[in-house]
Amino acid sequence: MNPLIGRREVTFEVREAATPRRLKVRKELAAMLKTDLDKVWVRQMETKTGTHRTFGLAHVYDDAARALDVEPEHILRRNQPSQGSAAEAEEE
Repeated sequence: MNPLIGRREVTFEVREAATPRRLKVRKELAAMLKTDLDKVWVRQMETKTGTHRTFGLAHVYDDAARALDVEPEHILRRNQPSQGSAAEAEEE
């Protein structure tokens, strides 16, 4: 917990055959934490070699506007659907 910034720092583990997409992880974390999608930002994900386990870190903000002020631009871009996967994002 980081009360000064108004966010929680959440670690997670995903067990899937392939590394999941960040947008999918964001949606699942938002649902599990019962918060809005625009308040959840996946900072890092790492799949361990030879396993089906991905470990990661996400920041969950109290206020979505605060997240846009604090998170670096590259993290904001990474958490958005890519141009080619717009159709995939709608399917999920």
